[in-house]
This record gives sequence, C-alpha cells and structure tokens, in this order.
Amino acid sequence: MAGLRVGVVGATGMVGRVLLERLSRSRFPVGKLLPFSSGRRKVSVPFRGKRVAAPAISRSALESCDLVFLVSSDEVSLEYGRSLAKKGVWVIDDSSAFRMAADVPLIIPEVNEDALRRNKRLIAGPNCTTAGLAVALKPLHDKAGLKRLRMASYQAVSGAGREALFEFFSQLKKSARVVNGSNPLPRLPALQAAAFPKPIAMSVLPHIGPFDANEDSKEELKVRREMRKLFGLKKLEVSTTAVRVPVIRGHSLAVWIETKKSMSPAAARRVLQKAAGVKLWKTGAYPTPDIHGTGDPTHVARVRRSGTNPRELSLWIVSDNLLKGAALNSIQIAEVLRKRGWLTPRGKGGA
Repeated sequence: MAGLRVGVVGATGMVGRVLLERLSRSRFPVGKLLPFSSGRRKVSVPFRGKRVAAPAISRSALESCDLVFLVSSDEVSLEYGRSLAKKGVWVIDDSSAFRMAADVPLIIPEVNEDALRRNKRLIAGPNCTTAGLAVALKPLHDKAGLKRLRMASYQAVSGAGREALFEFFSQLKKSARVVNGSNPLPRLPALQAAAFPKPIAMSVLPHIGPFDANEDSKEELKVRREMRKLFGLKKLEVSTTAVRVPVIRGHSLAVWIETKKSMSPAAARRVLQKAAGVKLWKTGAYPTPDIHGTGDPTHVARVRRSGTNPRELSLWIVSDNLLKGAALNSIQIAEVLRKRGWLTPRGKGGA
C-alpha cells in the first residue's frame, strides 16, 4: 500500500507529541507527514529520525491529506473538522467539539468499533476519563448488562495541558522550599493559580470545568453523556465526581457498577482477564499512575463486592490519559479504517 498523507493539527502539544512518537515507531503507512502548530514561532517535530517543520495551519495543505488528526482545541476542530470531512479527508478529532453530535460517531475501538461508517469521515474520540472507564466496563456490560454507574475520578494535571503542568511544577518548587524546613506542619506560601481555580500542588480540586446549575462540573457531564452514547444506553444512570489531583500523568478511577444480571467478582475477573485492551491485576495488587505513563492497557484491579448491593461491583481503574485517553485511541481508530480498506491514498478508493 502506498503511503498516506497524514496531517496532525496540534503537533507540538502534549497529546500531539505522544501521537507522533507512537506513529513514528509504528508500521502505520505514513508517506508524508504534515504537522501543524500555532505558528507563533518557528518549530519542528521529530518523526522517524528526522525533524519536520510544523508551521501554522494551512487549509489547503490539510485538504490534500488522506487523514488528519485534530489534537488541538474545540475552536480549531469546529473550524476545520466538518469542512475537511466534506472534502473527503478522514478526520479523527480528539477535542470535545463533536462528541455528542448525532451525526458524528464517538469511537473507542474496543467498545464500539461497529459504529464506524464509511460515509462518516469525521470521527470523535472520547474524553480521556471516559476512555479507560468504557474499555474496562464494556466486557462486563456485554456479560451482565450495565444498569447503574457511580464513579470518582482522580485526574492528572497533564489532562489540562502543558501550561497547567508548568504551573503545577512551579507551585511544587515553591512549596518544597518550605516543606524542606524543620517544621513538620509548615505554613505553605501563597501560590498563584491561573490554570485551575485554586493551586493544585499539595491539594486536590473537585472542580474540572465550570459548574452548571446543579453543581455538576463540565467534566462530570462529559462522562455521563459519553458513556450513554458509547454504550447505546440513553437511560444509563451515571453519577460522577471528577477531582484534579497533583499527579503528572495517569487518571485513576474508583468505580461502582450495578449490573442487570448478578455477577460475582470471580466471574467479573474471568471476563476482564480475556478483554481486549485490559490488564487485570492479581488479587492484592493494584496499579498507580506513573510519571512516564501507564502504557497502552487500561489497568483494572480490586474487583470486589461493594457491600451495599448484591449486584454491585467495585473496581479500581487506571489508564494513561495521553495514550488510551487521547493519542493511542486516535491511532487505533485510524488502524481500523485502514484494515477495512476505507483509508487509502486519495484517488485510489479513498475518496
């Protein structure tokens, strides 16, 4: 197969860099890479042993692509997503701009690959929290039917972007100077916060996105709506509390699910052991978020009865918000399109 012309909008951001690194060491047939940045300064990105210039976005260049990954802002996705798809370009969008659009498939390959359509060239990827959650719960839903979901998420700072991470590091440095003193309970310095409503260093914030009239945050509503769409369960009961924690990379979830059919923890573990994209941890062991990421799988541990409902199970889930929560999921979608024969060089069956 001839190489594809692949555009990456947001190539210099955290997700963009992870996506390019993964593409670089994969066998995905990139014939020509067209990375784009904000254009505020002259930059380049590494790809397969070379440096490739990443200029400001060019609509004409994007329209010449076979595939475009949008890993930028909602505003950029809204400006380019639909128009590129109408030109015959496959567009995989990592923003939240189109996730709930009725005519745009929201896709996690392990969950709902069958929702892809050849005539729908704009495809949305999930929220980084929803991704790991859905991968872990789909095999349990297939076996016993998902009725109710409750969850508390503990989300890494990197999920808010590079500037948020830099702010976190700055706060840590200022706090460390005080903590390293002799007082076991020091008074921390006043810390400046711009990326979050309050400083995140040495603290946790149950506040990810603006609150609505019911005091649900935007992040909490995203998970609820996306889970319903992904699973095709319009009335799925979902209760979430989203918390930002002083962790660099990796989202952790404490999850309670009630199933329609009774399922023992042992039966749930057997299902998860065979599930695509899942790493089930042994009894007594559990994953934690890691500064270098947690890799490709969604990690699941501590599968047990909740103690309040005979059909309710409790799980601990950890996944990499930059990989499965964003870059990896987008590449997996592209691989499905390629294997189906839908994603080919333009003019040779691709348009």
